[in-house]
Amino acid sequence: MIGDFVYAPPTDPFLDVIHQDDEILVLNKPSGLLTVPGKAAEHADCLEARAQSKFPTSRIVHRLDMDTSGVVIMAMNPEAHRHLGLQFERRHTAKTYVADVFGKVEGDDGTVNLPLRCDWPNRPKQMVDHEQGRNAQTNWSILERNENWTRMELTPITGRSHQLRVHMLALGHPILGDRFYALGEALDAADRLRLHALSLTVHHPRGGERVTFDAELPF
Repeated sequence: MIGDFVYAPPTDPFLDVIHQDDEILVLNKPSGLLTVPGKAAEHADCLEARAQSKFPTSRIVHRLDMDTSGVVIMAMNPEAHRHLGLQFERRHTAKTYVADVFGKVEGDDGTVNLPLRCDWPNRPKQMVDHEQGRNAQTNWSILERNENWTRMELTPITGRSHQLRVHMLALGHPILGDRFYALGEALDAADRLRLHALSLTVHHPRGGERVTFDAELPF
């Protein structure tokens, strides 16, 4: 599945702007679009390049996986970039995701606390490693139960690569449509990764007010 992948990001809309002012640019990234350019020439189209074509001073602060959709914030000037970067580094932001996972999850809420590291022979895949992994925590709660899948609200405490995808797999419930970690029915159950960054809360770089931005659930 991974080896057959062809990069063909959606183009309509070209750029979905949630909010823009002198300090920040908030975008709704579609599933299938890279946040930053890949190494190959055919992976040049990305959220960053599209944003900079309309807002030349905008700069990436954080990333979402290509297959994940939802809220991404960019800085419009160097001072805002530093301000936002420190917030992410010091975990002063709050992020809420929605995921549809395979099977019926037991319990109503909980926390996954499993350290992660890159699975080098299979990169970009990540893996749980209790000896060499970096601390990773995800809070979860149930939103909806269906016959073969469960809708969950996920709140990452840390921001490791593929954290939510690997933590759900570790629970025994891979995210639907996950071409890296799901197999069989779980992979075939959706035409995209059913993971969406629903909301992001930050301190606005100008004045420090706590603000929340939302992107409507697309699935």
